[in-house]
Amino acid sequence: MSQWQGKSEANTLGYKIFVHILRRFGLRRAYLLLRFVSLHYFLFHWKSSKPILYVYKNKLGYGFFKALWKLRENYYVFGQTIIDKVALLAKIKTDFTFNFDGRHHLDEIVRQGKGGLLLSAHVGNWEAAGQMLEHLNTSINIVMYDGEDANIKKYLDAVTGERLFKIILVKPDLSHIFQIKNALAKNEIVCMHADRFLPGNKTITTPFLGEDALFPYGPFLLSLKLNVPVVHVYAFKETNKHYHFYSSDLYYYNKSKGDTEQTVLIDYVANLETKLKLYPEQWFNYYDFYKKD
Repeated sequence: MSQWQGKSEANTLGYKIFVHILRRFGLRRAYLLLRFVSLHYFLFHWKSSKPILYVYKNKLGYGFFKALWKLRENYYVFGQTIIDKVALLAKIKTDFTFNFDGRHHLDEIVRQGKGGLLLSAHVGNWEAAGQMLEHLNTSINIVMYDGEDANIKKYLDAVTGERLFKIILVKPDLSHIFQIKNALAKNEIVCMHADRFLPGNKTITTPFLGEDALFPYGPFLLSLKLNVPVVHVYAFKETNKHYHFYSSDLYYYNKSKGDTEQTVLIDYVANLETKLKLYPEQWFNYYDFYKKD
């Protein structure tokens, strides 16, 4: 099975169709069309389905038919999160509701004045989480790979307008590290996913759901060295109109106290495993997560 390549399989036409339906007919009709699109992926995209089924059957212990049912649900909810992302960023009326567990931890980060790192993963809907961070009296920075198709990116930028947060692109020359440090020095929040990496990137290994898996080394090294509070954050879709945001307790890592990158990783994985078991249909890593080379 292939590794993650840093980009999705989406195309510009698909986005245009859903944006048109969203603006003309609303969220409910967009979800109706999504039923047929997600069924297509469920039936014909075995390459992306196989890794999800592996997690459901071999890691979560689902029987064959339950695993298939969860896979069908997975594709549909993933499509919903994409539609919701566009609707939220384009300020299309949605009537979404939110509840926020651990909001006070993020307020505490801002109060301390040193900035903070928010670690997440490709589960749930990060764009919804971004909406819920608006209350913080500081800027939000998202660290991400610039792997999306240029035409899709151009179209979404035109549709959604100015983002609520700043983007820090991961660069081969590591200039993004300086941008991260500058943001933290201004008491800003820096958010990054810590579950994926590109071929050739340095990795770190730990058991995930009972089997060794590779994770990107960078987020855990930064968490250890930057001397700022670290939290794990996720936003999960619980109904068509409701999201649940989670923030963990604050973590303070210090090499002089014996903490290592592995310490940071173990904390992160423990939190991620808990959330995956609560929301298994929102695990969106459609590649061999346990690939060893």
